[in-house]
Amino acid sequence: MNNPRWRFRPCALAVMTVLCPAMVWAQSYFNPAFLSEDTAGVADLSRFEQGHQQAPGTYRVDIWRNDEFLGAQDVRFETAAEETPPVAGGLSPCITRAMLDRFGVNISAFPDLTKATGDTCIPLTTAIPGTEIAFNFASLRLNVNLPQVAMQNSARGYIPPDQWDEGIPALLLNYSFSGNRGNDDDNSYYLNLQSGLNYGPWRLRNNGAWRYSQSNGQSQNEWQNISTSAQRTVIPLKSELVLGDSNTGNDVFDSLGFRGLRMYSSDSMYPDSMQGYAPTVRGIARTPAKVVIRQNGYVIYQSYVQAGAFAISDLNPTSSSGDLDVTVEEKDGNPQHYTVPYSTVPLLQREGRLKYDLVAGDYRSGNDDQDTPFFTQGTMIAGLGNGYTLYGGTQLASRYTSIALGAGKNLGDWGAVSLDLTQARSQLADDSRHEGQSLRFLYAKSLNGFGTNFQLLGYRYSTKGFYTLDDVAWKTMEGYQYSDDKNDDGTSDVQSYHNLTWNKKGRFQVNISQSLGDYGSLYVSGSEQTYWGTSDSSTWYQLGYAGGWQGVSYSVSWSWNQAVGIGGTDKLASFNVSVPFSLFTRHGFRRDSAIDRAYATASASRNSDGDTSWQTGVSGTLLEDRNLTYSVSQGHTSTNGASGSASANWQATYGTFGAGYNYSRDQHDLNWQMSGGVVGHADGVTFSQPLGDTNVLIKAPGASGVNIENQTGVKTDWRGYAVMPYATVYRYNRVALDTNTMNNNTDIENNVSSVVPTNGALVRASFDTRIGVRALLTLMRGNQPVPFGAVVRETESGVTSMVGDDGQAYLSGLPLRGELLVQWGNGANAQCRASYDLPEKSLQQAITMKEIRCD
Repeated sequence: MNNPRWRFRPCALAVMTVLCPAMVWAQSYFNPAFLSEDTAGVADLSRFEQGHQQAPGTYRVDIWRNDEFLGAQDVRFETAAEETPPVAGGLSPCITRAMLDRFGVNISAFPDLTKATGDTCIPLTTAIPGTEIAFNFASLRLNVNLPQVAMQNSARGYIPPDQWDEGIPALLLNYSFSGNRGNDDDNSYYLNLQSGLNYGPWRLRNNGAWRYSQSNGQSQNEWQNISTSAQRTVIPLKSELVLGDSNTGNDVFDSLGFRGLRMYSSDSMYPDSMQGYAPTVRGIARTPAKVVIRQNGYVIYQSYVQAGAFAISDLNPTSSSGDLDVTVEEKDGNPQHYTVPYSTVPLLQREGRLKYDLVAGDYRSGNDDQDTPFFTQGTMIAGLGNGYTLYGGTQLASRYTSIALGAGKNLGDWGAVSLDLTQARSQLADDSRHEGQSLRFLYAKSLNGFGTNFQLLGYRYSTKGFYTLDDVAWKTMEGYQYSDDKNDDGTSDVQSYHNLTWNKKGRFQVNISQSLGDYGSLYVSGSEQTYWGTSDSSTWYQLGYAGGWQGVSYSVSWSWNQAVGIGGTDKLASFNVSVPFSLFTRHGFRRDSAIDRAYATASASRNSDGDTSWQTGVSGTLLEDRNLTYSVSQGHTSTNGASGSASANWQATYGTFGAGYNYSRDQHDLNWQMSGGVVGHADGVTFSQPLGDTNVLIKAPGASGVNIENQTGVKTDWRGYAVMPYATVYRYNRVALDTNTMNNNTDIENNVSSVVPTNGALVRASFDTRIGVRALLTLMRGNQPVPFGAVVRETESGVTSMVGDDGQAYLSGLPLRGELLVQWGNGANAQCRASYDLPEKSLQQAITMKEIRCD
């Protein structure tokens, strides 16, 4: 409460307003008598006399510039001077030169600002007219609105490079292991290891895989070194440097594997740019099956799926483009083979943007039937005005020369298009020489008003004499490539076929989706490649429809694939439906109920040979975090009779684990898979879920078992460390601890941190934790409680609080034993000290209450 203090001339109070009109208003002050008749029992509270005052100091606040979140930062708040109006609680933030750089202020346009150095506070509202600063103490949000004329000419979302974090030194290991045990010792295992070392800006990476198979008394054991490379960012050039095994870009030419050197512009270093693209691999499994995906001859993905349509959307290819060879190994012994095209959208750049890519090295693939010729490649893309983009490049090798030139155009409401022409001279494996041209057309458009998305629509026409560098690398003019796995009769399935006399002629590829609103959506994906010298073509298409009603989801899919040189055409149709159990309960859907998170499923399929299969089952999620998924099904196939399967996958703190069992009339098999990551750093070793390219190490010492917000299954280990995988590079990443999952003896100063990692970095997000007792202490001085409003501080840990009624003070993170310093004013007579010793059981209690004597 505020009590007005009046100053008046000596006259009778009863007639004061009549005889003494010249009263003077002085100020408001806080009368301690309102709290206690004994005013000596109240601390010096003069700092509150000016209204809603706050104590000066450093606060961790969320900074927003022009309604854009920049991140959390410690900001010093000082008592507002006369020339600096307060923003809240009588305080003003201390804006430093470093903060202006973070805001993106054009310092050179304001001479007064160029003189500011170090931690000097800048009166921003005076230095830059039109600036508005506001601070909300309740939400700890600092809003800074700057006039546009004061800003640097940078795109929205721009983060200065000096805020990019190269990360900490670390050893990294990603592992993925899967296995299968079938009848008669028919076993197979696959292990993929991705190891790395981070030191400063350098990233050393190795990717290798081990495969083992055993069938009919014969076994195969193979280790493949997929790639080894060293990479770093070159920030001044906004580029990436790669040494070793990698892949060329796919903007102008098709992506190729190489061993050598690559220097290229990094799109992700620019604001509002594309963060990367990987295709969604769709397919239909007639039975529980193993899906194997190869790229450039390497197995880059292997997993197990149930019968019905599937979609693999978390693919991490070794190349930024290049076709994906998909094999669906069915339990009935009839595998499916098809190719998913993987190309880019039209090449458009913003006006004034110049993008380059330089490569020199040996051609590299995982195919023993190809040579490794040395080649160089250079490409350039320039963004021009009026929505135009020009691009071109060249490839040079001893037996191959090509040059490409093209242009792209933003057509506004009509989408975007690019057109380019490539001229090539080639010398093939039979020493024959050829010359030809290839014309490529790409188109992309999202018709949002109609719900249509042309993700990619392209066509390439090549003359009879046109070949690529990949064609020139073949050692023979034609031949088959076989799978590494052996069949029961000792033979291997045909994986692919090449014939250089049947060089590529025309290729059409499409990926279109159409939303039907409440009635679901349609999609069509596919490609068709024709060749010179044969009427056969390689074709793959998939058409599908998906919809839902009151939680019931259903889909119909149809696929057709055929490959040149590999006999037969496989056509497959599938139907799937999923019905939630909550549809049959009276209380409706509840996430807390495992029953309501369960679904009844059914699927059926039929291929072009008349083989049919159907499956019915139950699937859902379990555990408090919904990180355990399960599926149980029973079905029938026309080839193997009755069948069944059961599987479970657990997304745990230290990895992901899965297991499945399948049986049919002639076969029983058990498969399992596990994956995870291991990080070695200066503070020890931390286990995690599978790592991404860029990751965040969370350091909250002593805070064990604390969940990480928006990260399924991720929580701190027994030491208080955790890894948050898949961070976004060159962007603010919000890292937050869930305080509701902390135990009774854990408190934290601030549960939110923000980091900006560079590509491949392991950045550290540190949190100041207070591990100790939560206590409500009654502080007595003699026979009286210490004064109301006194400040209490534990001398060793720095834990601080304020005394309330009857001498009570609440402190969290308090050590079991220590000394308290209590101050209620200035001078030695306005303070006392108290030693305390709490029992061990206090660490397990929600709150400990005790009376402490202060001398």
